[in-house]
Amino acid sequence: MNPLRVGVVGAGRVGAVLAAALRSAGHEIVAVAGESDASRARIAALLPGVPVEKPTAVARACDLLLLTVPDDMLGNVVKTMTDAGAIRPGMYVAHTSGRHGLAILEPAAAIGAHVMAVHPAMTFSGTSVDLARLTGCVFGLTAATPADRAFAEALVQDLGGKPMWVPEEMRTLYHAGLAHGANHLVTLVTEAMEILAAAGATDPAGTLRPLLTAALDNALDHGDAALTGPIVRGDVGTVAAHLDDIRTNAPQTLASYVSMARATLDRAVSDGRLLPIRALKIKNLLDTVPIASSSASATDRAAVQPLPRPIHTWNQ
Repeated sequence: MNPLRVGVVGAGRVGAVLAAALRSAGHEIVAVAGESDASRARIAALLPGVPVEKPTAVARACDLLLLTVPDDMLGNVVKTMTDAGAIRPGMYVAHTSGRHGLAILEPAAAIGAHVMAVHPAMTFSGTSVDLARLTGCVFGLTAATPADRAFAEALVQDLGGKPMWVPEEMRTLYHAGLAHGANHLVTLVTEAMEILAAAGATDPAGTLRPLLTAALDNALDHGDAALTGPIVRGDVGTVAAHLDDIRTNAPQTLASYVSMARATLDRAVSDGRLLPIRALKIKNLLDTVPIASSSASATDRAAVQPLPRPIHTWNQ
């Protein structure tokens, strides 16, 4: 792709990193908009020398405008900048939202801008560490015309990623799959560490790391065939013991344990690895757990030793 004059509105974890990657690929980052202290720090670290401007000034200075703002702000940003004349016919406007497609960019498309959705399916820390992680990263793309599709693919190639085309009407479902896998994985792993900490583990993360790494790799490679453990084996007594000890020592994790046990049970039965009669015993056991009251109160959670908060936030 020929060098572009790129402007970025939203110097969050995603925007600053993508801009730095495009700069490394030979594109000129002409200006960036970011108001918070965290955004200014990312600009200084990842984009030294790039002017910090108002969003409208950024748009007027570039040929490719990257909108890397939160989902709920995106529509208003597009309309405001279009109404102000900052977005003009013939320029390229791309957003990085997973949920949204082209409809959110309609004000820009209506005046003749080339619009596209370019979503990196990756967790960002907003630091230089992310630059290497972009290599091989899948980007969920949506664009309307063959020319715009070719442009989006070339842009992803310059970022070191792999394109995956997502139909406009499937953007939300695509985003839900990523959020379910990434965001809920963080919750699951954090709760597993809380259970281990309650059991006396001095290094819950180190205890889980090899097990979870192997489980993740096996699940990605083999799907349900990777399932192991008491549910698949039909060990009713073990599941009952889990429930008793979790209720006593880590009650804030009980609801998700039961929910995931039910989902695991259904999958184990569907693929024929667990006989229905044994599955019924486990189901009846899980049904005895009062889910409505199994979530811990704020007081219960305060009694649990807090774990370090992760620095990575999926996408925005």
